[in-house]
Amino acid sequence: MSQSDRGLRRLAAGTLLVAFQGTTAPSWVLRELEHGLGGVTLFGFNVESPDQVARLTGSLRAAGEPVISLDEEGGDVTRLAYHVGSPYPGNAALGAVDDVELTRRVYRSIGAELAGCGINLDMAPDADVNTEADNPVIGTRSFGADPALVARHTVAAVQGLQSVNVAACVKHFPGHGATRVDSHLAVPVVDVTPEVLRARELVPFAAAVEAGTRSIMTAHVAVPSVTGDVPATLSGAALTELLRGELGYDGVVVTDALDMHAITESVGLAGGAVQSLAAGSDLLCLGPLPTHEDVLKIIAEIVAAVSDGRLPLARLEEAAARLASLRAWFGSGDRVAADAEVIGLDAARRAVRLTGAAKPLVDPLVVEVDTPPTIAVGDVPWGVAPWLPEAEIVRVKPADADVSGLLASSAGRSLVVVVKDAHRYEESRRLVSALVEARPDTVVIEMGLPVWRPSSAAYIATYGAARANTQAAVELLTA
Repeated sequence: MSQSDRGLRRLAAGTLLVAFQGTTAPSWVLRELEHGLGGVTLFGFNVESPDQVARLTGSLRAAGEPVISLDEEGGDVTRLAYHVGSPYPGNAALGAVDDVELTRRVYRSIGAELAGCGINLDMAPDADVNTEADNPVIGTRSFGADPALVARHTVAAVQGLQSVNVAACVKHFPGHGATRVDSHLAVPVVDVTPEVLRARELVPFAAAVEAGTRSIMTAHVAVPSVTGDVPATLSGAALTELLRGELGYDGVVVTDALDMHAITESVGLAGGAVQSLAAGSDLLCLGPLPTHEDVLKIIAEIVAAVSDGRLPLARLEEAAARLASLRAWFGSGDRVAADAEVIGLDAARRAVRLTGAAKPLVDPLVVEVDTPPTIAVGDVPWGVAPWLPEAEIVRVKPADADVSGLLASSAGRSLVVVVKDAHRYEESRRLVSALVEARPDTVVIEMGLPVWRPSSAAYIATYGAARANTQAAVELLTA
């Protein structure tokens, strides 16, 4: 391979964020980092403990100059606390409190934990304006449905993370909040006029650009008035004309995971990589599915696209320059003190809402209504067990629940029903309604968005299912 070929391959590899299984870095990742690989994205399966993550990221940095990223939003989407649940409430809770200084402090503490583990880019905050209650992928990840509220908290989150030299990655541009399809599974469509888009979806992103966010993540979402039927991740009209041109953004553009069906089932992994770079992205997040063989094919396809004219060499050079500027900004990554348990619980306590009167608990039976996890959240544990050790807790699938049996078991006892996003699941609503009708003294704890509630029960809204949210809810019942 000639020197020029090696240089082109290095530029191509430098655009990739790869993932891998396990808690130590495979040899192929370390070799590729030596040859210019852009970086890695970590998931819950890469995490055992903060010290282990610090050792892992240290080995990665010893091999190259990687961007080391993960999705740490607080709330339901957590990677560092994937196996136990986050100590921080998520964006919906912070939006419910609406104290921008609190949001800044929460994200500064999250950033401090990440910096202490050697993470230099957090794929957060979520800046989507969640105007669709039935949104299957955003929900409590959003600060809310009001563009101005979402904008001010997005800015606070960016400031909090970046105050400890962890780059924010504001997502999902140009907006995933008005969708009813999960882009992990298909291409969602936001069919609004450019005027509505500017007045709603784009408001938080414009604010984040003004606040100096170091990166922005694309959405695999089609906006017909801007992108036609092409997802924004692959659209020059979205990434170059709208984001770069109209909003004036010159930081790093990161793609959402390219192994999602919105990309793989339309143009394929390697084809999507080339099209996204041509559209204006700088760093391609490949997601957890691609193997080393897939990575090699993607690099080869990017090199071939430059050779045959589909992708200008100048586009790769521009991406490399932006990433070099980001790396220079990262700085030392020195440890900063975090106060997760203090700030996280304080925020959750301020967010939790009780409607109606809850009587003191007597030998409680807790019915947790099983809710399927989204792909973005994964199988993060949730529930009240750590804070109600004396309670009998049963988790039931709503379609299989024995209402008569549950009512018989709860006779003479307090009945607490825990749900997540009941508004999205008819069977969950039927089960809760049946229990409340028979037992009007039931306490219902909603750990998703409080869109639906039964008419006659005491009702606690937590705005999320993180550990801190749950503790705050239980405190209302046991104080």
